[in-house]
Amino acid sequence: MTDVTVSLGANKYGKAENRLVKITRDTDRHEIEDLNITSQLRGAALVSSYLEGDNSLVVATDTQKNTVYAFAREHGVGSPESFLLKLGAHFVDAFEWIDGGLWQAEQFAWERILVDGDEHDHAFVRKGQATRLATVQKINGTTHVTAGLKDLTVLKSTGSEFHGFPRDKYTTLVETTDRILATSVTARWRYTPEAVEAEPDYNALYEGISAALVSTFATVHSLALQQSLWQMGKAAIEQFPEIAEVRFAMPNKHHFLVDLSPFELDNPGEVFFAADRPYGLIEGTVIRDGVAPAPEAWTDTPSFI
Repeated sequence: MTDVTVSLGANKYGKAENRLVKITRDTDRHEIEDLNITSQLRGAALVSSYLEGDNSLVVATDTQKNTVYAFAREHGVGSPESFLLKLGAHFVDAFEWIDGGLWQAEQFAWERILVDGDEHDHAFVRKGQATRLATVQKINGTTHVTAGLKDLTVLKSTGSEFHGFPRDKYTTLVETTDRILATSVTARWRYTPEAVEAEPDYNALYEGISAALVSTFATVHSLALQQSLWQMGKAAIEQFPEIAEVRFAMPNKHHFLVDLSPFELDNPGEVFFAADRPYGLIEGTVIRDGVAPAPEAWTDTPSFI
């Protein structure tokens, strides 16, 4: 064993899942921003902290946490993308040995409670449609911004088919020309370098892209979930020139027709059993033709499932 040698591979460190709730109360009508932020730093000089326990260049994870909260007070949030860009620029500029990092955010949506039909100024109810995602990657001297959403559960009760697939002795699935199609969408899109340079309105982009994904799911007559994925990504890229690519993970949330014949009842496509597992898992990437690939933009980002 004396001939065995080892070396340190890729690494990063930081403070994960800093829960940040920012209330803007400069008028009687308050605003709420609710985020879960992770900050992680990289730097070639940090190798000594791993190999020798030398902490002289380690920006403490607690310092990273405190910076998140201080920046929320000093700069506000605005959009998760712009907030993460500020954090990333701070750490790389303030500590010369930090040459990059990964900053991630989940944003949870709230809406105002209605009282006698009017929006309350400072009472909110949590919206449950989806969790917004944002990531800033500073790597090899380049800044990449990706955004997205997860846990967006959508269903259409018709307008979906599935047939024409190969059959062998293990195939029992019945072909159908009318089925429930349901999925929980995770989508992440990468903004072009030109879009990032222009400092766009990330909030407006998120709303528009999300709407494009949902409306396309609703309106496409689907012959397969793969086709829906393709059309959703295609619509987003066609409508928003800021997008370079969209990556999807879409589990098929199966709904099986219940046999009610033992009870002498028919079931004309009305009563279903919703199964949570096993499930079909459809993944794919839709890419704008002509854009330069940027695999480093996705380095160390969480897998979809």
